[in-house]
Amino acid sequence: MTFGEQPAYLRVAGDLRKKIVDGLLPPHTRLPSQARIREEYGVSDTVALEARKVLMAEGLVEGRSGSGTYVRERPVPRRVARSGFRPESGATPFRQEQTDASVRGTWESRSEQWEASGAIAERLGIQPGDRVMRTKYVFREAGEAMMLSTSWEPLALTGRTPVMLPEEGPLGGMGVVERMAAIDVVVDNVTEEVGARPGLAEELLALGGVPGHVVLVVQRTYYASGRPVETADVVVPADRYRVSYHLPVK
Repeated sequence: MTFGEQPAYLRVAGDLRKKIVDGLLPPHTRLPSQARIREEYGVSDTVALEARKVLMAEGLVEGRSGSGTYVRERPVPRRVARSGFRPESGATPFRQEQTDASVRGTWESRSEQWEASGAIAERLGIQPGDRVMRTKYVFREAGEAMMLSTSWEPLALTGRTPVMLPEEGPLGGMGVVERMAAIDVVVDNVTEEVGARPGLAEELLALGGVPGHVVLVVQRTYYASGRPVETADVVVPADRYRVSYHLPVK
């Protein structure tokens, strides 16, 4: 193989991928068999098998027990809007993550006291093992799970206050900025880092994905005078959604 030349299995996978994208192999069409690929492209069984594995790992095809491998339906990506701070009107937790006014969603949440792991402790500027309030959310759009979120708040800050539980009490559901203001903590900055990784088994189960699917992870942290007061991971299935940012110009 000369410098810069692709391995045979990637060339075969690339040609099949193009046929899928161009509609020559539409959704629910059976992918050519391993023997057919071998004959059509003049490659070995090993190359044909590896090419099929590539398409499966990319989520373009799926295996059906006892039937073969078929082209998957490709959803049209929808937007998950991000805008930093929430509007002063006070929105639901779903609105905190979904600022598109056309969205009508529901959510479920569960809060519990937890010990901060090393990674979360570093993000919050506390010690590993320190107590935090961990809240897990499942957000749904038209009944379909479309986003997960897990937040952590240091109990050294919110413990024994009316805002200790994000979804309960007089400011339950009002979000980080409003809740912190109620205990005289002024949030003045928020950072978000976006990355991608294979979804964890429990995440894909909740989101209706299949093993190997990629998720987008938005790692968000709110600050008050440089002190982290809340950090969260927002998880979105990458094949169904795009993260769209709306940032004000000052």
